[in-house]
Amino acid sequence: MAKKWKVRANLKGDVTTVKALITHPMETGMRKNKKTGKKVPAHYIQDLVAEHNGKKILNADWGPAVSANPYISFKFKGAKVGDKVKLSWVDNKGKSDSHDVAVK
Repeated sequence: MAKKWKVRANLKGDVTTVKALITHPMETGMRKNKKTGKKVPAHYIQDLVAEHNGKKILNADWGPAVSANPYISFKFKGAKVGDKVKLSWVDNKGKSDSHDVAVK
């Protein structure tokens, strides 16, 4: 579903800051289509997971209140330059996507 991820993982001292922008419609299920008057079906990311070298470091349970094209930023310790950070999500329609980035 996500056509594009923008992800950065930067190490400063012993803290790595990860910033990610995810392309996703994040529909609440409450908005009406202006032409038809029918509600637009809910479509949102339910679970976002971040891993550092295969170890889970973040699990975010999201719902329909998160805005379209969500942005997330978090920090963690223990990474080195070149380590892999993987972000993945699953939405309420069963679609999923993931993206890997190297720590710089």
